[in-house]
Amino acid sequence: MNRFVAFCLLCAPCAFADTAPSHDAFLAGNFREAARLAQAEDTADSLAFAARSQLAAIVISSPVRVPLTDVEQAESLARSALDREPDHIEGRLQLAIALSLKARPLSAREALRSGYGETARDLVLSVLSDDPDNPYSHSFLAVWHIEVVRRGGRFGAALMGASLASAQDHYHHAIDIEPDDAAIHWQYARALAALNPQRHSRDIRTALDRALAAQSDTSLEATMRARAGLLLEALNQEPATEVRRLANTLL
Repeated sequence: MNRFVAFCLLCAPCAFADTAPSHDAFLAGNFREAARLAQAEDTADSLAFAARSQLAAIVISSPVRVPLTDVEQAESLARSALDREPDHIEGRLQLAIALSLKARPLSAREALRSGYGETARDLVLSVLSDDPDNPYSHSFLAVWHIEVVRRGGRFGAALMGASLASAQDHYHHAIDIEPDDAAIHWQYARALAALNPQRHSRDIRTALDRALAAQSDTSLEATMRARAGLLLEALNQEPATEVRRLANTLL
């Protein structure tokens, strides 16, 4: 029961130089080109950035079905970054995301056996031990707690020490540091909607409103805002079963 999976797109700033051509390509939304350019630099920073670019390409181009080969490429890039610097924060974050995406299409039993979720959680906890105020690690764990409650039920949550109160604490810690990050708000709202859109309607709406109000103008953040708008529209117009289905399919 200790291998439940959470996914959160972490739009974390990378240590890779923001003057690099790959950074310009990323900001322009050319994520696969950004990954190619960053990979060619072959440093821990650039490989972690390449992994993030690859994951962004997946999220933009495949909002529902995640191509396994693309995810495995991102995983390989993140592992390569960690081969060069085992404690690289961005490398650990991106590897955690890649492993969560690998587990996404698996059944609950398969996910338990894979170990992906447990490894992803431990990677993110290790980041927080080094960087306690990393907002993207807190965002990841907020979603992780909700997913354990959703997939494991009361028994699984008790076994894993997961709770909605902890999810809320991690979310608020994340937004205290990065209040204008649409992805953080979107993923928290999405996870709560996948759990129970009626019971958590107020918190979902608040997070979606914050995502929609976020001012970042990158193409990735714009996508997060668009998905927030789609979920809010469903929340206003569709039955709870449809809202939950939508929340469970979108990244």
